[in-house]
Amino acid sequence: MAESVMKLFGKQKSKIMDKVKEILPQGGNLNLCLTCGACSSGCPATGLDDMDPRKFLRMAALGMDEQILASDWPWMCTMCQRCIYVCPMKIDIPQLVFSVRAMRPREERPKGIIGSCDMALRNESCSAMGTTPDDFTFVVEDVLEEYVEAQPEFSDMKAPIDKQGAEFFLNQNSREPVTEPDEMVPLWKILHTAGVDWTYGSKGWGGENYCMFISDDESWEKIVRVKAKQADDLGVKTYLSTE
Repeated sequence: MAESVMKLFGKQKSKIMDKVKEILPQGGNLNLCLTCGACSSGCPATGLDDMDPRKFLRMAALGMDEQILASDWPWMCTMCQRCIYVCPMKIDIPQLVFSVRAMRPREERPKGIIGSCDMALRNESCSAMGTTPDDFTFVVEDVLEEYVEAQPEFSDMKAPIDKQGAEFFLNQNSREPVTEPDEMVPLWKILHTAGVDWTYGSKGWGGENYCMFISDDESWEKIVRVKAKQADDLGVKTYLSTE
């Protein structure tokens, strides 16, 4: 009987633990976990798929790789980092989640997210909806013209694209220019009223990075580089993320 108990609960060789220690030699020591539950208390994914951050972490520490890799819970995590913020031992659970996602074959990761990632890679807008730089420019100019005509108090409002030397480079949710273009206007009004010096970029304006969400390192870096290059080319001072 004792031998069976040892087999069940004995420490197993864990690729997940090895990966975490490789990336985070200091933050990856899961044995530091106090099982206090602080990580789970504020997690928006707690309870989904019968999982929470504390349970996920303990399964990793016990070498339960097979069960972890079969779970869909890592894809329900928002990567908000509340768990590491409240953890008294500062264990980086989001990095663990990221590593687990990367261990699943790409073709077996959530298809909707893969599709959005691949779409963003196809054009310099980095739009997950596939909107080209020219189409985005057309929509912004069309919506702006409509609103300044309809609301005289905003007759001098601007929605600049590729403005050199602006203070802020503004990105945009990919969905809005395609399905809800009017939803862009409230933020324009706020920026206009506050006198903010800002601009969109015709390239790199897509606000999301689904490639990062699926732990595709090469692809998410490519998207970030497109955005950073456009901001640098325009000479803006601050990249302002709305996502």
